[in-house]
Amino acid sequence: MSATLYPTLPRREPVAAPAARLALKTDDGASRGLLDGAWWPRSRDLLSELPSLTDVLDPLWGRITRIAVNPTHWPVIPRRVPVGGHIVKVGWFTPEIDPHKLLLLSYGTSRWDLLVIPPETGDESAARLMAAASGHDGPPLTASALIAAEESRHGVLAAEQPLDPDETWEYEGGASTVSTAVPQQTAPPGRPGRLISGT
Repeated sequence: MSATLYPTLPRREPVAAPAARLALKTDDGASRGLLDGAWWPRSRDLLSELPSLTDVLDPLWGRITRIAVNPTHWPVIPRRVPVGGHIVKVGWFTPEIDPHKLLLLSYGTSRWDLLVIPPETGDESAARLMAAASGHDGPPLTASALIAAEESRHGVLAAEQPLDPDETWEYEGGASTVSTAVPQQTAPPGRPGRLISGT
């Protein structure tokens, strides 16, 4: 009997998930406004997006224990998501939560509200929305009103256009070869928020 030997294949190292694309208000004790910042996920897959978000927010805001969304823009909402050594419970509420907002609760019962910028949004629109949501005094608008204001001032967001087959594949679990970075942000007058940018 003979045996065929194949060279040992190199082990594939796990690929780290890209950092979350966030812009948060500075914590200086000033009034919060309606939003605490903005999050620009890369897809509509909460199971893959939430771990990188909580990796950034846990050290800043305390362990995130619960997240609530409006199901309008999320095709699948998992009940529990394993993140950084603990489980985050995820819930959804249709009339109570703005479709473009993410509500986060931390272990210390603190609450934060983030504008969710649609993943398909272009770089320039995303940068403007991040700057507006993380501005010092505001915004005085709801998340959906902020998205609508961006659309009326600068045209239709890419999110409102039909997805081509490659984009549909990506949002259903495929992986894109292109990673979009947040362009340089110009802060509005006053004290700027802080940009936590993933590539």
